[in-house]
Amino acid sequence: MAYPHTHAEPALAAAASAATVRALNDTFRRTFVGGQVVETPGAVDLREADRIALLLAVRRFDRFDADNNPHSEHDFGTVEVGGQRFFWKIDCYDSAMLGHSPDLADSSVTTRVLTIMCADEC
Repeated sequence: MAYPHTHAEPALAAAASAATVRALNDTFRRTFVGGQVVETPGAVDLREADRIALLLAVRRFDRFDADNNPHSEHDFGTVEVGGQRFFWKIDCYDSAMLGHSPDLADSSVTTRVLTIMCADEC
């Protein structure tokens, strides 16, 4: 006997997918393993100690809220280092880096790119 689908099933699937994407993004951001890290000139040109502090601040970031995390994917944040504000953002591309990933929760078809930039470079 087949059971009818409920309206809750798509919501549960979306929540499970968001949880998987969040976990993949958190792991990548904390370790810088599993994707590519790109720094804009504003980050690269920092004094070495400040650049190290910036990379550590991004890796340790955990202040997610409704403003910076509307889809519960942990893909954006703001940190301050040496009195300067920086943004970091994770984007998910297809494996060939030609467009968006067809499935953010599937690492076999996704290349994650973490960009770290000075806020005034936006």
